[in-house]
Amino acid sequence: MAPPAIAPVAAALLLAALASLHGAAATGVFQVHRKFTRAANITVHLAHDVSRHGRLLAAADVPLGGLGLPTGSGLYYTKIEIGTPPKQYHVQVDTGSDILWVNCITCDKCPKKSGLGIDLTLYDPKGSSSGSTVSCEQEFCVATYGDKLPGCKASIPCEYSVTYGDGSSTTGYFVTDSLQYNQVSGDGQTRYGKANVTFGCGAQQGGDLGSTNQALDGIVGFGESNTSMLSQLAAAGEVKKIFSHCLDTISGGGIFSIGDVVQPKVKTTPLIPNMPHYNVKMKSIDVGGTALQLPPHIFETSEKKGTIIDSGTTLTYLPELVYKDIMAKIFEKHQDMTFRTIQDFMCFQYHGSVDDGFPKITFHFEGDLGLHVYPHDYFFQNGDDLYCFGFQNGGLQSKDGRDMVLLGDLVLSNKVVVYDLENQVIGWTDYNCSSSIKVKDDKTGASYTVNAHDISSAWRRQWQESLIPLLVTMVCSYLIF
Repeated sequence: MAPPAIAPVAAALLLAALASLHGAAATGVFQVHRKFTRAANITVHLAHDVSRHGRLLAAADVPLGGLGLPTGSGLYYTKIEIGTPPKQYHVQVDTGSDILWVNCITCDKCPKKSGLGIDLTLYDPKGSSSGSTVSCEQEFCVATYGDKLPGCKASIPCEYSVTYGDGSSTTGYFVTDSLQYNQVSGDGQTRYGKANVTFGCGAQQGGDLGSTNQALDGIVGFGESNTSMLSQLAAAGEVKKIFSHCLDTISGGGIFSIGDVVQPKVKTTPLIPNMPHYNVKMKSIDVGGTALQLPPHIFETSEKKGTIIDSGTTLTYLPELVYKDIMAKIFEKHQDMTFRTIQDFMCFQYHGSVDDGFPKITFHFEGDLGLHVYPHDYFFQNGDDLYCFGFQNGGLQSKDGRDMVLLGDLVLSNKVVVYDLENQVIGWTDYNCSSSIKVKDDKTGASYTVNAHDISSAWRRQWQESLIPLLVTMVCSYLIF
């Protein structure tokens, strides 16, 4: 989930606390909510959960890896290149937060290796001829915190501190450097684009961000804030402030692009203005074609109520009343079902296709847009014929989130989801995320194909290929992959 506005008082207090490190420091606290991704089992998923320039803009292809299932990696990530000479970094893609950050070479408690099989890279500001530290007096820092913070001097770096909803955190300072990304240049073809962006150089990680199980080099936030990479590229006239994703829970990876999607056609609903997240207006909920009889206040929007679209969250969280009504309708024809709790998930044994045995759920939004959630979306398999429920009772979550509807990866997967921030709308349609979409290149007026990617498959193949000669050398009789 995206961070709220930074309170000047909180920023000033943190500034004072860090003054001993630099004489004075410019910093602030982003309270954000990130998908809980780095742990050994599925229990952890329960714990979290600029104006456009008037010039021709290019589309961009962001290659994806990962698998957003609670029993899988629970995240999606991409590769970016930063610096001169450029170095490659793997960062989690998160629509619910607002800054890009990567682990810095001076980082304390940063993971040294990753269970994803990815080579981790630490960013060295001094190792890039195009890199520079952002001081607390510079425009980016002042705009980020709303004013120049007390004690700020030109020699003091603009520091940041991000605390995520799962208790993990990252602190460091902002730097500006050259970012290379893939501009769409033809059907399935890209060329390098380059622009300067300001991002966080992570100096210390706390909580789960320091673990190695599924570690990455950092996180890239695609929130609406002017600090996001997307907003900076759009402000520089490089891209449109429009992006889309198609998250593939079947093959892994999927599609992520920046620019106008022209195929498939996507129906949209308005984003609620002046909200820190991607908030939308829900009107009703159907289960198996029958509307739930819910009180009107369930669908009201305020600071702690309403509906949020957030691919930075794995599961879906519902207010307690909504959760209980949906559960009752889903299992209406299975009164004899036996349930058991596995790692805090409600699970059951079922033989056959869940899509044949359970109802489709449809969330209806303003503008006559429906989000269809099929049984294979709200259940996830956790063993042979064992299924667990991917909806969670928000009443058991934190007080701030108990009245929210939070729609995460499981219900957004296998759909093209378009975030049109220029027109302040969001939309989606069911889609095969192993295929391709078409995006418009404003520079040429042509529409180009952007294919699905699974960059995580590369290391799987590399691991398998390196294993073969090892097993042959050991004269193994059986090869098991």
